[in-house]
Amino acid sequence: MVVFADAEQQKRIDFLRKREEEELAQVLSQKYGVQYVDLTLVAVNTEALRLLGEKEAREAEAAAFGRVGKRISLAVRAPENPKAKALVQKLQDQGYEVTVFMASQESLGRAFKHYEDLSYATETKAGVFEISNDEVEELLEKVKSLQDISALITEAITLKRAYRITRILEVILAGGLATSASDVHFEPEEVAVRLRYRLDGVLTDVVTFDHETYRLMLSRLKLLSGLKLNVEGEAQDGRFSIKIKGDEIELRTSILPGNYAETLVLRILNPKSIGVPLEELGLEEKLRTRIEKEITKPNGMILTTGPTGSGKTTTLYAFLRKVNSPGSKVITIEDPIEYHLKGIVQTQVDKKNYTFALGLRSALRQDPDIIMVGEIRDGEVATTAINAALTGHLVFSTLHTNDAAGSFPRLIDLGVDEKIISSAVNCAMAQRLVRKLCPDCKVQRPVKPEEKIIIDKFLTSIVDKTLVPPKTDTLFEAKPDGCPTCGGRGYKGRVGIYEAVFMDQHIEDILRTKPSEREIMTAARPQGIPSMQEDGILKILKGVTSLEELQRVVDLGV
Repeated sequence: MVVFADAEQQKRIDFLRKREEEELAQVLSQKYGVQYVDLTLVAVNTEALRLLGEKEAREAEAAAFGRVGKRISLAVRAPENPKAKALVQKLQDQGYEVTVFMASQESLGRAFKHYEDLSYATETKAGVFEISNDEVEELLEKVKSLQDISALITEAITLKRAYRITRILEVILAGGLATSASDVHFEPEEVAVRLRYRLDGVLTDVVTFDHETYRLMLSRLKLLSGLKLNVEGEAQDGRFSIKIKGDEIELRTSILPGNYAETLVLRILNPKSIGVPLEELGLEEKLRTRIEKEITKPNGMILTTGPTGSGKTTTLYAFLRKVNSPGSKVITIEDPIEYHLKGIVQTQVDKKNYTFALGLRSALRQDPDIIMVGEIRDGEVATTAINAALTGHLVFSTLHTNDAAGSFPRLIDLGVDEKIISSAVNCAMAQRLVRKLCPDCKVQRPVKPEEKIIIDKFLTSIVDKTLVPPKTDTLFEAKPDGCPTCGGRGYKGRVGIYEAVFMDQHIEDILRTKPSEREIMTAARPQGIPSMQEDGILKILKGVTSLEELQRVVDLGV
């Protein structure tokens, strides 16, 4: 009986063909005067492989397989191939010293397979998470809605490869940037971990995933943020950056111990979202004109107040951009530096060695014209800042109070003498952020009777009646299912609502009596600046935001 071992015979033929191909590559290497390499026997360095995109490597039939510092080993199928020559030139232009090796097609195919195991991101020693430009652009094109992000994360979770966790982080961070999220929240629950984005100030569910995946992601993010991996029972804060198209976007990491696992929040500090011009903040024209006059004064203090996330820092940066000029020295003391401005000396506080108080005292020795103090937290900073405003400096800072009138009792509470507040403080502002109605899908409708009562109540109290629009019987609301422009939310972007108290004779007189907030508000009414509630009502009637959104942000006394 004759048995034909076809499979064994084919294996034998394949082996002989491969050996013949390798022998040919060896002969040709001598002809071209380059070294020969068999990549099936040599370990491929992924850092070297990453230097060339897979598409350009395949087209040129070349693969970078070794790297020591700036020395690169490049395997090619044909050294005379114009595309291979172009790759060598490209690497040399980038400062690399390239050694060319001859390799067979089979050998290069082995190297190309390593691209499957390459992550699209790299982690640098400096805590910078570098994401491939091509990959981010591809992700940003794919991400049109939260459903797209959810689908991509779910797809990444199912991957079994080593770079699975990196890929999930890429999608989460690219999704956060694509949707302009301000925060990314990881919230472990009993069964799964919930991922939410804060979009225009409102938390929105994205996806849930398993605890094992979260545990690996948490370790990766701790490592990137410079936090302790073996500590789970205490709060930790850190930061790292992601690098996209040459721009660094900083992320602040906050970890708290929780019931089921540590809960993690990433704050995205995107310079583009912070760099809003003064004219686009949402200040009513009369107030903006008055503010522009105050920030051009040679000395005094301008305070912005409001809770965390109300846009105070964005407002201060808008002031700085407006007043910055080659003839003035501007120094900032921040925690952290969220946006880099040209021509300004920006410093970042350190809990141990460089506090707001120490930074402010040191800054005053450098003869500045304008100082920005990120936040007045204690009596020492408050007193030093007030004294700076009294000695020929213009000082910008923030306070945590509910309204503009509350700034003055707060300063007195911090130990500032009420007699000198009137000489130092030019203006105190308060602000909140409300979501803007999507311009493409907002819906106009008549005002309901119960809404008319609320609207009329605040329109009546507005001192300057020229601010009231002629038509007050219609308003706009968000379309329930939105449109593609707003990602189905009905809202797109945010705008500020403001109130301000300017120093005048009435405020100066009342400060001597250590007044309450209500008394200061009453004394400030003749200035004609609308309260935040009144400013919000005016924006509703102009179709900027909705009554529902305003009620979410401020108390309308309903």
